[in-house]
Amino acid sequence: MREESDSAVSQQIVSVWVRDPRIRKNDFWHAYIDYEICLHTDSVCFTKKISSVRRRYSEFVWLRQKLQANSMLMVQLPALPPKNPFFSLNNAQQITERMKGLQRFLEKIVQNPLLLSDSCLHLFLQSQLSVSKIQACAAGRTHYSVAQAVKSCGLRRFHSEEDLQKDLSMSCDSDSDSSECRDPEPRIKDLTIIKSQSAGLLDLMGSSQEESLSSSSGST
Repeated sequence: MREESDSAVSQQIVSVWVRDPRIRKNDFWHAYIDYEICLHTDSVCFTKKISSVRRRYSEFVWLRQKLQANSMLMVQLPALPPKNPFFSLNNAQQITERMKGLQRFLEKIVQNPLLLSDSCLHLFLQSQLSVSKIQACAAGRTHYSVAQAVKSCGLRRFHSEEDLQKDLSMSCDSDSDSSECRDPEPRIKDLTIIKSQSAGLLDLMGSSQEESLSSSSGST
């Protein structure tokens, strides 16, 4: 029965792209790059079939370590692009190579049925929570569930001020390595440094995701 279940999961489509790198500034001296993760799927493993979030390299490193620990070494995880001590925010080639490496990593991760059962992976891919909030939510130490955190991702309309404050409290994390709050209207100044060199299919999918998220938000 387990083999039949795994086979059914493997036949479902899970498409993931890493694109649109952007510079984020913490302050005058400190900056980093984050990337957009776009996901499109018909898999029953995912609460949302279309989603888009932004993550930075250090969060990918955390995800790999967490998945490895949670799988109790039963899975050999794919490698991440290596950390480069000479990585430059102004080097478009380095940024593109890292972005492609992060996509290859996720493409392999989402094809593994065992890893798809990990709540941390779903929160990483489909929520705005920081890594510390992801750990708390996956462990049941938050007032919201994994499904609620995922469903709130990408919402642009709220029923009340109380709902807005709840969403912001879920998105903000004072313990993270960045002081920003990942709410729908970011408070930090960001500069687009390069445009994604994706194929036309990616651009079309990006537009489709935005329209789907917008229409689903408007119906709430």
